[in-house]
Amino acid sequence: MPGAPDHPASVPSAPVPSAALPPAALPSASLPPAALPPVDAPPVPAASSPGDVLALLRAGSAATRADLARLTGLARSTVSQRVDALIAHGFVTEEADGNSTGGRPPRKLRLRTREHAVAGVDLGASHCRVVLMDIGGETLALREDPLSIADGPQSVLRHVERTLHALLDETGRTPATLQSIGVGVPGPVEFSTGRPVDPPIMPGWHQYPIPEFFADRFGVRALVDNDVNVMALAEQRRAFPDTRYLLYIKVGTGIGCGIVADGRLHRGAQGSAGDIGHIRVGDLEEPCRCGNSGCLEAIAGGAALARRLSALGLEATSGSDVVRLVKSGHRDAVRMVREAGRAVGEVLAGLVNFFNPDTVVVGGALAAVHDQLLAGVREAVYRRSHPLATHVLRIEPSRTGENAAAIGAAILAVEHALSPREVDRVVAGGGY
Repeated sequence: MPGAPDHPASVPSAPVPSAALPPAALPSASLPPAALPPVDAPPVPAASSPGDVLALLRAGSAATRADLARLTGLARSTVSQRVDALIAHGFVTEEADGNSTGGRPPRKLRLRTREHAVAGVDLGASHCRVVLMDIGGETLALREDPLSIADGPQSVLRHVERTLHALLDETGRTPATLQSIGVGVPGPVEFSTGRPVDPPIMPGWHQYPIPEFFADRFGVRALVDNDVNVMALAEQRRAFPDTRYLLYIKVGTGIGCGIVADGRLHRGAQGSAGDIGHIRVGDLEEPCRCGNSGCLEAIAGGAALARRLSALGLEATSGSDVVRLVKSGHRDAVRMVREAGRAVGEVLAGLVNFFNPDTVVVGGALAAVHDQLLAGVREAVYRRSHPLATHVLRIEPSRTGENAAAIGAAILAVEHALSPREVDRVVAGGGY
């Protein structure tokens, strides 16, 4: 496949999900006790396929054929067969490093990015963001438009289709360069099928086949997930790559939680893990849109705070209005956001005790006034959580900001396109 490489494969990019890597080649039972690896040592892939070899190159564990042979213990001829397959299918290229101090210069393996792109789509209640990214993780183009999710799937997804074609044209790429699409939506999703399930603010979207919509038009796999999950992925991969256990709390109109466990998104059995907005808080009886009362969302969500401020005679209809009032120094708004932070912290304290994350990230509309919100969150978490669970815990505002969902959806698409299973399928002749 023609084209010059843009990124060295050894440059750190989005970490490869541990689920995509096979276990170590040697069973621990065959090793003497002294040779057992440390408990926390990451497994070394056996490189049993071209996809496994590419995973090692992407992770920065190896950059040359010799590196791969040393790391895996495989014969150089076997390594070369797998590398040659990756080169033939356009995944990597090989060129002289240029830094030799004498003798034959080493030849570095580099990820080819020009011919491979992915898209990340963030569908919010009232906006649509689409990002085009190469498989090395570089953002090529991004566009945001106002759009109501209540317009329904046909209208919204056709808009995404038009936007994606425009971004491909803008960056000089053809639709054939698109390898995968990630989509984040503001509602529950059955991840295995990519279909929304009874999303409360998405009328007409229940069980809509979003992946099939994109497959019919672009011929690629689309992965659909809850927006909070892809936000969590963006934060962990881009802002907190050193953490393996992260909770992302989105405090907006509703409240949700994305969970990263051992570097991987945790979705639960059916994809509904992290729905903390409907956990009961204290003895309050505030009615919730889910039909219950006393839910965290009904007490601390942006819409709930706006209703309370409106009842006081203030102009507030959304979380954005709450933020505006807080930034203007309105005492009631500041107090309510601080109290909302305590309510979120009460629920979060239980999660910290149960899950023991090392990082909690708070995002969403109300995170724009994170000084007030996080003060309440930290107060409750450190008061109610076990000291061991908070020993190294950090509670931080989002660092990826308003583009978190679009970037996270694109990262989801990259990690699918470059997963060992998908790479091996392409090398075997399956095509994208």
